[in-house]
Amino acid sequence: MSQDEHHLQSLGDILSKAAETSPKTVLAKVHHLKPKAAPGQLTRVQSRLLGARANDTHEHDELCFQHTVFCQTGLPYRDPGDDVREWQRTQGAVSLLVKAGEAQNPHTKEWVKVGLPWGTKPRLILAHLNAEALRQDSPVIEIESSLTAFVKRIRGFQQGREIRMFKHQLTALSTAVIRLAMSHGDHSRQVNTQVISAFDLWLEKDDRQRVLWPSTIQLSLDYFESLRNHAIPLPEADLAALAHSAVALDLFAWLAQRLYRVHSGTPAFIAWAALKEQFGPDYGRMDHFKVFFRRTLKQVIVRYPKARVELDNRGLYAFSSPPPVTPQRRFSALTKRLS
Repeated sequence: MSQDEHHLQSLGDILSKAAETSPKTVLAKVHHLKPKAAPGQLTRVQSRLLGARANDTHEHDELCFQHTVFCQTGLPYRDPGDDVREWQRTQGAVSLLVKAGEAQNPHTKEWVKVGLPWGTKPRLILAHLNAEALRQDSPVIEIESSLTAFVKRIRGFQQGREIRMFKHQLTALSTAVIRLAMSHGDHSRQVNTQVISAFDLWLEKDDRQRVLWPSTIQLSLDYFESLRNHAIPLPEADLAALAHSAVALDLFAWLAQRLYRVHSGTPAFIAWAALKEQFGPDYGRMDHFKVFFRRTLKQVIVRYPKARVELDNRGLYAFSSPPPVTPQRRFSALTKRLS
């Protein structure tokens, strides 16, 4: 095992016990894992995971929402390249098909191919847009100021390059054609749509060289109506803490929508092969994936300490657990209107 892998594995071991350990003790232990860090300082990932932990979250903190399909199967984790124009994933009763789109350049009138959305940013953007649409109770949402503030809260800083990268993924998400399917027995409910149906893709910078967001974004009506019935609440602070990893975001969302549905007293079992298919398609070797998944799960559990899961050589056992957001808090968030 390399030194970096040893540090990461040790960090995961400490973080998994963070919910039961005083913050001062945890921080002291983490300092010893990164000898290259400046004395008295944590890396950005360590600070996110250990700061404002899930069990310290207050009821008034912001909530995001994710569609249940995106909680069960997700977008690409890595850049698939410009030549890859289609992404398909099926997990249990849900299926996702994403086709890369095109956008017309208003200056040249040419249609420009846009790549597939991938990584952490479209996941975070979608969770924020979902929340704004549900809170405003409208598929047409005002996002010009809220999206900039959201990026700053999630990332902890606001830089032109970071905003440009978020906007690039917003463009990819907006132009992609997404098909969502959920089957129930012999029946299947399918939504064929663009999640985002309209917004200005070609806004330039302003006089102060800031990257401009569109003032409004319009979700497709089909997607919005489906979201109303299948939205999973996720604490924004937890998404911010896990924003370093698309897999961690997916794993957190998956546990949030899965564990409270597990029958009490009868755990659900997911074999390693199924876990790798869902969360590790980029890993060739199972042993490498197992090391990665165990480490990622430990980080997620820091943010979701009420999650009851166990791993062994066969796979993962999921036990009935309360969701990270109570029904009362979910109701409060959905009835809250932006002033």
